Amino acid sequence: MNWKSAIAIYVLIWALSLFTVLPFGVRTAQEAGAELVPGQAESAPHQFDARRIAIRTTIVSGVIFALFLLNYVEGWVTVDMVNRWFHG
Repeated sequence: MNWKSAIAIYVLIWALSLFTVLPFGVRTAQEAGAELVPGQAESAPHQFDARRIAIRTTIVSGVIFALFLLNYVEGWVTVDMVNRWFHG
């Protein structure tokens, strides 16, 4: 695999992982025991920590990319296998 392709695939996996990781660990102002700012939605996060989310996303995407790369090298699941599963 070309290194540029690997980077592009990793970036895509990272972006998708971001939206998967984003809702975990979120606490609202009510759950944190803080008062709402006027105009603030009740479901808004109390404290947004981009660094923590970026670290979690990098770990998750790293694991997923490692599995993708191992599958690419080892050939555990190929396009032909998937075609046989869906088209008999």
